[in-house]
Amino acid sequence: MSDENALVRTQPGSIYSNVASFESAQRMAASLADSKLVPIQYQGQAGLSNCIVAMEIANRMGMSAFQVMQNLNVIHGRPSWSSQFIIGLIQGCGRFEDFDYRESEDSCQCFATLKTGSKQVSGPKITMQMAKDEGWTKNNKWRTMPQTMLRYRAASAFGRFHIPDLILGIQSVEENEVIDVQVDVAESPPAAQSTTLDRLNEKLSTPKTEPEPVSEDADDFFD
Repeated sequence: MSDENALVRTQPGSIYSNVASFESAQRMAASLADSKLVPIQYQGQAGLSNCIVAMEIANRMGMSAFQVMQNLNVIHGRPSWSSQFIIGLIQGCGRFEDFDYRESEDSCQCFATLKTGSKQVSGPKITMQMAKDEGWTKNNKWRTMPQTMLRYRAASAFGRFHIPDLILGIQSVEENEVIDVQVDVAESPPAAQSTTLDRLNEKLSTPKTEPEPVSEDADDFFD
């Protein structure tokens, strides 16, 4: 067996290449959608199409469809790799050795040595200041587990530079979670931004309409 792990061996063909392949994929996808072991976004009739897409991605990567499903999340309608999966791809693809992190209290950078040529390569240095400037800290995890988030971002950045063919252009969960927050804020209607107390104060501040005074001559009508 070659040095490269089975993760990087691509399978020829596509489930969309012809009708027979697609029909066969539909039957396999249906069995996966019936399972309670796959994530919720792949279950039932609603998840059937997601199963087919996951199978296509798995076919391109030469790995198990179930493995892809366990690590490919859907964040705001976008497929997103878990950062642990990206780290696993880096460490398991067979292209690098001595993969590690250079860390400080407020930064992290991934580096490794290429097996071919023994050249050391690295990814972008990720800092807390960068996270704040880019708006990543809108995710509460940056306050509760900052070092872990620095590692995840550093690993994702390393993967985009050095194994783009394995990631297939799909962003990480953490990257799409930030986009999700920005979209939610942008789409929030003005009415939703006011609180119940604001609406109550508005009603209380509305001037009351005083009833018109009754004329003293009104009783003359009946005289």
